[in-house]
Amino acid sequence: MARKLGRKTGARKALLRDLVTDLFIYERIETTEAKAKDVRSIAEKMITLAKRGDLHARRQVAAFVRKEVADAETGKDAVQKLFDDIAPRYEDRQGGYTRILKLGPRRGDGAPMVYLELVK
Repeated sequence: MARKLGRKTGARKALLRDLVTDLFIYERIETTEAKAKDVRSIAEKMITLAKRGDLHARRQVAAFVRKEVADAETGKDAVQKLFDDIAPRYEDRQGGYTRILKLGPRRGDGAPMVYLELVK
């Protein structure tokens, strides 16, 4: 985490936790380029842990990812979705699970906006 993103440590960690959780729930988020680059590295590590699939990996991911309901129909939370749906998708892939698509400047302050999404 090289970037401070204009926040103190606790707020920055909370922001990154929320963005990683949202990425796993919605599989695509719109954010600034700097935030997306920080979130990408964390998300890649979480997916690699999920591919391992053991109890210790699940607990490591659960310690970081928020306990939000990802699928209202099945009642799965973000960690369950990561281990059951997302990780098996990348079984044969050695990294590079996310993609950044540039959108252009934000209207209010001109910050470069991007989509951060999971590769299909």
